[in-house]
This record gives sequence, C-alpha cells and structure tokens, in this order.
Amino acid sequence: MPYQHILVAVDLTEECDPVVTRAQKLAKASGAKMSLVHIVEPMAMAFGGDVPMDLSMLQQQQFEQARDRLDSFTGKYPELTADQRHLAYGQPRQEIHRLAEEQGCDLIVVGSHGRHGLALLLGSTANDVLHGAPCDVLAVRLKKGEKGA
Repeated sequence: MPYQHILVAVDLTEECDPVVTRAQKLAKASGAKMSLVHIVEPMAMAFGGDVPMDLSMLQQQQFEQARDRLDSFTGKYPELTADQRHLAYGQPRQEIHRLAEEQGCDLIVVGSHGRHGLALLLGSTANDVLHGAPCDVLAVRLKKGEKGA
C-alpha cells in the first residue's frame, strides 16, 4: 500500500538535502503528502537537566533562530507550504513521534550517518526515532561529505 503522508525530520544542515530528496521521490511515487520537522532541544538537556541559571531567554533566541533557519532551508523546496513545515521544542524522538501521530503520517524519514563504535553505543536521533515509532521509519544513509542533489 502506498504511503499517504511522509514526515521528514531534519537538522537544517546541507547534509539533510539527500534525505529530503529521497522523501520527495517517495512522496511523488506514491502520491503522498510530505511534511518537514525540525526539533529544537531544550538547552538544559545539554547540561544533564541541572542548570543553575534561567535559560529561557537564550532558549527563545535559539527557537527564533531555528525558525529563520527552517524558513531559509525550506526555501529550496517551494512545494512545501507553511502548513507542511513544523518546528517543535523538546526531545527529538518524542516530538517526532507526537507529530507523526498528530498529522497521521505513515512514514518517517530521517538521515543516518551509520556510525559505529562508541557513537553507535550512545545512540543517535535516527536510532531513537526508530524505537517506538507510530509508523514505518526510513533511515537514509548519509555518506561522509555528501551534499544535496
């Protein structure tokens, strides 16, 4: 059965271009709607959640910068309307799963560096998204130094 709605999770770097391109091809082949999401992680997560100061102002600036970067990134994909671009705040896996359920997505597409060793043990966003996903997940392997099409 063809996919109906594909959610593409991006970190807004040029490395994401092949991921979006792959998702676009899948969407076109199956006649699916495609949406894009970027997640802004809470700064406290980087500090293990125990921060002795108020980061709300910095967090708001980070969110606004992410919104600008999302607008700039999606400028390369004019077929993505405003309602197909999402910016969320929180833990990536949880937010991607939540949005996929909310939007009725049947495929999540993420980029994967295919790391080995220590990075593999520590996990990655792609691996996190896979576990507990409400639908199929496609991890597009990114080669070192690979740029957009």
